[in-house]
Amino acid sequence: MSVQTQLARITVPQIRAHKGGQPIVCLTCYHAHTAKLLDQHVDLMLVGDSLGMVMHGLETTVGVTLDMMITHAKAVMRGSKRALVTVDMPFGSYEESPAVAFRNAARVMQETGATAVKLEGGARMAETIAYLTQRGIPVMGHIGLTPQMVHVKGGFRTVGREENEWPALIADAHAVSDAGAFAVVLEGMAEPLAARITQLIAIPTIGIGASSVCDGQVLVMEDMLGLNPNPPKFVRQYAQLGPAIEAAVEAYARDVRSRTFPGVENVYPMKKAQ
Repeated sequence: MSVQTQLARITVPQIRAHKGGQPIVCLTCYHAHTAKLLDQHVDLMLVGDSLGMVMHGLETTVGVTLDMMITHAKAVMRGSKRALVTVDMPFGSYEESPAVAFRNAARVMQETGATAVKLEGGARMAETIAYLTQRGIPVMGHIGLTPQMVHVKGGFRTVGREENEWPALIADAHAVSDAGAFAVVLEGMAEPLAARITQLIAIPTIGIGASSVCDGQVLVMEDMLGLNPNPPKFVRQYAQLGPAIEAAVEAYARDVRSRTFPGVENVYPMKKAQ
């Protein structure tokens, strides 16, 4: 990808400039066709490791590999021209050390052409975030409910409902911001805490299950479109494509079995002999 093409996209400074202004519109995206549909309407596409569950039927995000992320990120880049594309660093690809994180993040950027990476963790990941950003890799942070820690936490739980949890989470937000992240996802976070963090830190907050008080919002696209029969409680479904797809497939199967499916002669009539 040429520098000229890359710079035609929304940039990291432009995303950062949304702080306190027009909310950032973000959706997950995993393939080229949907990337093309999203491109003119969102500021940021996240190639999330949620693709493990959405696209591959995994129980959690822990089983997602770096190769899986790169494959899907390549597809999203092919389908989009305008939105900034950020790629999740999967479990095991960045926690070991800043140097390992850099090696894997550099591979993601080189092989996909994406602009940035996202990684989970607050204060514990501050050194890694600083290491990456100082070496030319823009980083989006992710604090609050962190799905890659599901086995340690014992499940998915909203954070910040008790005020005694606030100091550690606020410290995480400051650590991510001070380390050089250009934005931070707040996931599964009680609204008063999300509002407090959004007020305190200098970079945009992007909420998912953290209310409208954040500087932007991200949803898993399939949840928003009604393709997940059991979406999280906070998700507003803007369409019900799941039932529509099932009905279309049922109608197609009925036509095939009843031999009413149109043949080639209906589309391309045979020519009469001269």
